[in-house]
Amino acid sequence: MSADAPPVGGGARAAARARLRERGVFALFLAVFAAAWMLPAELPRLPGPLAEALAMTREYARQHVLLCLVPALFIAGAIGVFVSQASVLRYLGPAAPRALAYPVAAVSGAILAVCSCTVLPLFSGIHRRGAGLGPAIAFLYAGPAINVLAVILTARVLGPELGVARVVGAISFAVLVGLAMHALFRRDELARAAAAPAVPAAAPPRTLAQVATTFALMVGVLVFANWSPAGADVPVWNAIHRVKWPLTLALLGALGAVLARWYRRDELAEWAAATWDFAKQILPLLLAGVLAAGFLLGRPGHEGLVPAAWVARAVGGEGPGANLLAAALGAFMYFATLTEVPIVEGLLGSGMGRGPALALLLAGPALSLPAMLVIRSVLGTRKTVAYVALVIVFSTLAGLAFGRLA
Repeated sequence: MSADAPPVGGGARAAARARLRERGVFALFLAVFAAAWMLPAELPRLPGPLAEALAMTREYARQHVLLCLVPALFIAGAIGVFVSQASVLRYLGPAAPRALAYPVAAVSGAILAVCSCTVLPLFSGIHRRGAGLGPAIAFLYAGPAINVLAVILTARVLGPELGVARVVGAISFAVLVGLAMHALFRRDELARAAAAPAVPAAAPPRTLAQVATTFALMVGVLVFANWSPAGADVPVWNAIHRVKWPLTLALLGALGAVLARWYRRDELAEWAAATWDFAKQILPLLLAGVLAAGFLLGRPGHEGLVPAAWVARAVGGEGPGANLLAAALGAFMYFATLTEVPIVEGLLGSGMGRGPALALLLAGPALSLPAMLVIRSVLGTRKTVAYVALVIVFSTLAGLAFGRLA
């Protein structure tokens, strides 16, 4: 053995240290989650903005992490392990026909109907797998923006005009923002496509139907576990809500049977590792973003550092300034699924114009400060700034047009 060779067992010790570090990170994540979960509902001794930051973190931990974010992380990990890169490139890649790529991306995102933070692991997964920037952005916008129940509630609570305008705007923006991002960063996309290794047309380890079934079951768990009740005039939706847990458990059982029958143990271990990689990338940024959003803007009906009265006065009327401010504030605020409707209802009651209301509805669910931090870690600063700016500009223009027509 040469003098430069590592000592026998050195690799094993390094692997053991790496496993110990990973367990330490996992334990830290659990401790932070438990601390956020157990925060008291009221924190009267703390200054208002700080109390709001902690209260929003508590709500996020209790309402979104276990049922929304964790399933989304597992789906993202599965995309990276079980979905062939050739399939992603065929339907969503830079060379895929636009007439195919953008509708597929928008429809795929809309089917999930998740919040702006839950869609992030899925977006990161398809982008890392080779999806073109434009289709990936269309998927990113469509997921939280095109939510069937949110649209129904918008029409019922805020009026059918706002409901229709939200549907038209959200579907259009998913495609337009994606196309604009592709045009702005065309050179980067060409370089990325040229640098990508050639994907051999190897025989897949399982059929398309098996992969589709696996993902349908995972998406079903995500959707039904987060199924929320609606008003009395949506009986079918409420009937599904009453049986959401039996449905979720049945889907979990079917998923377990599928994984045991169609997937090897080493593939499942690789899936767990990919999911853990996404968690390490996304969770710290989300925590920082939720704390910041709560500190600055507070929860619905509560005061953060920026008083709600200032916001209501600033977004009155139908002028360009009111629409731009509504879109910008909506982009930075965090909206849990469906909460944007009562927020806008309250702002309309305080004097908000209908155009700014639409601008907030189009920008708010699709973006948030926590989401921006994660998107930056995936795309970089320039592309993130461009995406945020495009959403704000398109939402502002839609608000201006709607305000003049309404």
